[in-house]
Amino acid sequence: MKEKLKQIGTRLKARMPKCRLLRKWLSKIRLPKIEMFGILTRLDRYLMTKFIGTYIFSILLIISVAIVFDFNENLAKFSTYGAPWKAIIFDYYANFVPYFANLFSPLFVFISVIFFTSKLAGNSEIIAMLAAGVSFKQLLKPYLITAALIALVNFYLGAYVIPHGTVVLQAFEAKYKNSKQVTSASNVQLMVGPGVIAYIQQYDNNTKTGYGFSLDKFENKKLVSHMTASTIRYDSISEARYHWKAMNYKVRTLKGLREEIQSGDVIDTLIQMEPMDLVFSKGQQETLTSSELRQYITKQTERGSSNVVQYEVEYHKRIATSFASFILTIIGVSLSSRKRKGGMGLYLGIGLALSFSYILLQTVSATFAINADTPPIIAAWIPNILYIFIAYYCYRQAPN
Repeated sequence: MKEKLKQIGTRLKARMPKCRLLRKWLSKIRLPKIEMFGILTRLDRYLMTKFIGTYIFSILLIISVAIVFDFNENLAKFSTYGAPWKAIIFDYYANFVPYFANLFSPLFVFISVIFFTSKLAGNSEIIAMLAAGVSFKQLLKPYLITAALIALVNFYLGAYVIPHGTVVLQAFEAKYKNSKQVTSASNVQLMVGPGVIAYIQQYDNNTKTGYGFSLDKFENKKLVSHMTASTIRYDSISEARYHWKAMNYKVRTLKGLREEIQSGDVIDTLIQMEPMDLVFSKGQQETLTSSELRQYITKQTERGSSNVVQYEVEYHKRIATSFASFILTIIGVSLSSRKRKGGMGLYLGIGLALSFSYILLQTVSATFAINADTPPIIAAWIPNILYIFIAYYCYRQAPN
């Protein structure tokens, strides 16, 4: 053991001169000073901290006020239908807050930018930044980085987190606020595969059961199979999707002039349809994540269904709304970065009017897409396209 340690020691002593030369060579290399994330200066971090802090404070303030008003409005319903406090807090308001915070996030972004930037301009801090050689483009950089972070968080929440909470929220409203939900459908006919047509005379979504079921399969426009069942029930316990159980079934298979008939009490079958394909309730598109929305739109389009417009609008609106943070941030900085006599009252009013009109235009464009045959992607992006020009005009008028 001692001999091995001596050998290791002699090897290290032999390599020491090489290590010293390496240290000297590395000490001569001058690396550039790297700030946080490689692109942020102290000024950038200062403005981003102001932006994020004001944004979070405005959300907490406005949402707390909304909770007070909503609770006062629904207190009678909660007591009438016996809603427990645990359900009110964790099922209702725990999902109410993220939903409305994400819905009005562009407005909160704009209010935050206007509020703290006008305060900086009133204290002549913006003038000092510009006088120190900071251009308006450089001043705008931390705002846009923060807007990008907010947009990413909002998109993730709206596309993947909030839809799951909306399911719980709608279930609570149906149980404790007497919000009527569509739980049945009649005379439902849809294409469940190439040349395969399903028909259900009456469907009850509470029991996942359909009555008066038939399934027709066509090849080269000729009927080759006809299945009927008095009752069909969706197997929600099964791990496989599209698993149905047909009771009192009869299958007629046509082979030229010959016909084969098979009947029985119960049969398990896979049919490319689900309960959500049969019953359409108000706000159902808000309960699906973006990936589920995309799959649903593709599936319904292949079936030739016309009831996909509102789903397409919701899918494109989630993407388009994320860009609202950039547009309203540019407008807010451009309007509030100049120090003006008499304060920011007039320009604050103009900015708020622009932000409210932006949200109103989003709602109106979505209505046009559903009722006026406007392409959903165009309807979702009309507010952004229009307000990009407004943001550019405000940017050109900003101090440089």
